Amino acid sequence: MNKNISSKELISSLDFFSSLDKEQIELLSSISVIHNYSKEYVVYYEKKQNNSLLYLLKGLAKAYKIDKHNNEIFLYYIYENSLITEISNIKQGTLNSFANVALLKDSQILQIDYKKFKEEFLDKGFLCSEFINEIILNSQQLQSLINREFIFNSTAKVAMMLYDDLDIFNNLKRAEISLILHIQPETLSRVLNILKRDNIIDSKNGKIVVLDKEALISIYEE
Repeated sequence: MNKNISSKELISSLDFFSSLDKEQIELLSSISVIHNYSKEYVVYYEKKQNNSLLYLLKGLAKAYKIDKHNNEIFLYYIYENSLITEISNIKQGTLNSFANVALLKDSQILQIDYKKFKEEFLDKGFLCSEFINEIILNSQQLQSLINREFIFNSTAKVAMMLYDDLDIFNNLKRAEISLILHIQPETLSRVLNILKRDNIIDSKNGKIVVLDKEALISIYEE
């Protein structure tokens, strides 16, 4: 099977492009390339213009910024079967990156020529609703970031991560989680112990198990 057929099959299997017909899938495939990258590869850096629309087919990525002291500030995760590229305006001819994006696992990325994509799809009214949904998602991620950094206390931060990113939580070291949430390791341990005491979570074989999802939600939505 050649790369072009593989691209068509992959694109046609993605929900994001499900509204396209066969001819459009063929066209999209002709302006797309599939790349495989290793863990820790930096997909792009903040404040850089990008000419490619990037879609994460397999793997996991994170968006982050670097402060003036060269400290990493975690923003959010990017999961497979979703856009990596930040979309703020579907009328712009170029893509501007707000943050750095790096891979946390070996990953597969669909790279699309954005200029041609805009001319053949967005400017003709195709996939606009999908892109508007991405803009809304970015807005929601920003709201979550503001809550996490400026509104939530330590317990709410931990509860939100346990609810939204339990698998990632269980695959990270406690020190790494503390850095992501900007809390002290001893604070993280204290919060986990409280949640266990209240029968909201449990620990089995070194992994956190959520016993009461509704209780977690109530902690950070109250």
